[in-house]
Amino acid sequence: MIYNIPYFAVAALILIGLYAVVFKRNLIKIVIGITLIESGVNLFLITLGFRENSVAPIHTAGTTEKTLMSLPVPQALTLTSIVIGVAVLALMLSLVIHIYRHYGTLDVRKIKEVDE
Repeated sequence: MIYNIPYFAVAALILIGLYAVVFKRNLIKIVIGITLIESGVNLFLITLGFRENSVAPIHTAGTTEKTLMSLPVPQALTLTSIVIGVAVLALMLSLVIHIYRHYGTLDVRKIKEVDE
């Protein structure tokens, strides 16, 4: 049961993020929801690469040939995903700032009303 905790955390992060994206009307809360979904996916990738009683692939001093190592590919994919996520987050926040300056509000309903 204790080994399933990361998967429960992944499900919780993704569900909370989806709730924020679908049901919230404030653009900042929607951006936070997207970031929560991204964090859930990153945690899922790291959880998939975990092996019990393994060592990091970069730490090979004093290990034998039969030493179990954790998978390096999910770790590399997660690092890449974090860098891309930070860039996308900066872009989303800059768009939110631009929308706020143009419309004077962050409420999606009021922005729709102004456009119509």
